[in-house]
Amino acid sequence: MSDDPANPAVKFEALNVPPPALEQGGYEVLRAAIVEGNLHVSLRRAFDEPEVWGILLADVARHIGRIYALEASMREDDVVEKVWAMFDAEMERATNIGTTHAVS
Repeated sequence: MSDDPANPAVKFEALNVPPPALEQGGYEVLRAAIVEGNLHVSLRRAFDEPEVWGILLADVARHIGRIYALEASMREDDVVEKVWAMFDAEMERATNIGTTHAVS
């Protein structure tokens, strides 16, 4: 089923909200979607200090490692290392920096 009545073929596959967020509340800080091969992001400037995003990104990398270990029989450490290597390369020489717009 489509989320867009003008185009019934369009479908967006959203992830589930993490159970602790449903049980205890909280707020979403980052949503990322791939549309026709391009990244689209919604985010909230959720922290007073921008370096806290570094902790969030490191935690996300660990979650990525664990999900690949569970679903693709890869070693968690190897996956995290690959993610880190590509992150580092992309920060050094971006393939596409995209644009950012503030929308409330």
